Amino acid sequence: MLSQVKKKVFFLNFRFPLLLTLLLNISIGLNHKGLFRISGSATKIKALKKKYDEGSEVDLVKEGDVDSVASLLKLFLNELPIAVFPDALCTEIVTTFEDNTNHMAECMGCLQRLLSSLPKAHYSLFHFLVRFLVKVASYSDENHMTLENLAIVFGPALFR
Repeated sequence: MLSQVKKKVFFLNFRFPLLLTLLLNISIGLNHKGLFRISGSATKIKALKKKYDEGSEVDLVKEGDVDSVASLLKLFLNELPIAVFPDALCTEIVTTFEDNTNHMAECMGCLQRLLSSLPKAHYSLFHFLVRFLVKVASYSDENHMTLENLAIVFGPALFR
């Protein structure tokens, strides 16, 4: 099934399966203390990125470690040519929160409308990433990555 996904699903110039591979390998370390806060080996990250860029097969379990794979995921998101939430949409999201601070139902409706205006690839990536990050946060007693901490780590890559 993954080979079918590789043929069909792309996010800009990046293959979605890269993200799937990274997330699946990070899932092994969901309880890893320092997940997404401790940087991986710069040498390892560079070597793994080079292999992905060349389209080579990469065995992250053998060639990587939790911190390097987590760093590679952050690098992937930071290097997207267009952020998941483009500038114009970021402004609208902030305005929505400012205008509806006392009206949660209206705020949620506006946010749903804004999310539905995302290009399909952006929406799919965001949806997939949010599901994964909620799973990471469910291990926050062990990894110390609450939803707030994850927002601090991933916010700049998603909203730029």
